[in-house]
Amino acid sequence: MNVNYEELKEKGYIDKEIDNSINIVDEIKKLKKSKNAILLAHYYQEGDVQDIADFVGDSLALSQKAAKSKADIIVFAGVHFMAETAKILAPNKKVLLPDLNAGCSLAESCLYEDFETFKNKYRDHTVICYVNTTARIKTLTDIVCTSSNAVQIVESLPKNEKIIFAPDKNLGNYINSITGRKMVIWDGACHVHEEFSLERILELKKENPEAKIIAHPECEKPILIVADHIGSTSSLLKFTVEDRAEKFIVATESGIIHQMKKKNPGKIFIPAPPKDSTCGCNDCNFMKLITTKKVYNCLKYEQPEIVLNEEMRIKAEIPIIRMLEISEKLGL
Repeated sequence: MNVNYEELKEKGYIDKEIDNSINIVDEIKKLKKSKNAILLAHYYQEGDVQDIADFVGDSLALSQKAAKSKADIIVFAGVHFMAETAKILAPNKKVLLPDLNAGCSLAESCLYEDFETFKNKYRDHTVICYVNTTARIKTLTDIVCTSSNAVQIVESLPKNEKIIFAPDKNLGNYINSITGRKMVIWDGACHVHEEFSLERILELKKENPEAKIIAHPECEKPILIVADHIGSTSSLLKFTVEDRAEKFIVATESGIIHQMKKKNPGKIFIPAPPKDSTCGCNDCNFMKLITTKKVYNCLKYEQPEIVLNEEMRIKAEIPIIRMLEISEKLGL
């Protein structure tokens, strides 16, 4: 079927009606097999999307998987910068994102023109950018990092090296605090991790004194101070498996709790509450735009597709490859 890409781009995703008589999970499996497609999903996706994925992981693991995949089509159940990263690393594959509206508040807090001006003030600095950035920002970057390897990436550089870190100020300040570096930090943040309420978390801790607080380093400093463990999504997941505690207060996007429950069926996980909400969890609205219906339509019509200018793609690939090489050398 011919699909008008410009119409899809304007709309943001394919929203075709689906025959209610079909089993959507079975149909997705059939489409993946017939098209030699792989579905990659981030930990922040809804549980039903995670359950049909071929691989679920954090940004580092997903980047590594995309780079090594032998599939012809990569469907990315995540947000736009993640699908861009997959296309950068796998230029000969068709990379699909089920909803083009699935953006990222952190990536959008660092615009190209503004960051280029900022970078020019510190011409003698090495630029380390979090993977949560656009492909254009990556062209201004020396090394990309993720929350899984950010500390190790920074520490792989000489102690006297001058560094710009972007775009997450909370992660940057956390790295400075544990490495003793004095990186120049861009003023950006993730709307999910900035919204956790210290007061409400402490109330939960008082109600559940045996619970351990675990937090992502994108959280604000007061949250990190009270945390028993700080780490990337994969690190938080690993901690819940290895630690003896039976109850955890989880200060990151609530999607990860699906995997925590699967790996720890006897343990209790309490989502850390945001500042201004009547609900008890803090979700990324962008991540939650991806649904099994959109995954099905995306595979069926092979749209929307991520398309990058080749010159930009090549420039953006350099800092990502450097990250992957450093990570492999360090065994990450």
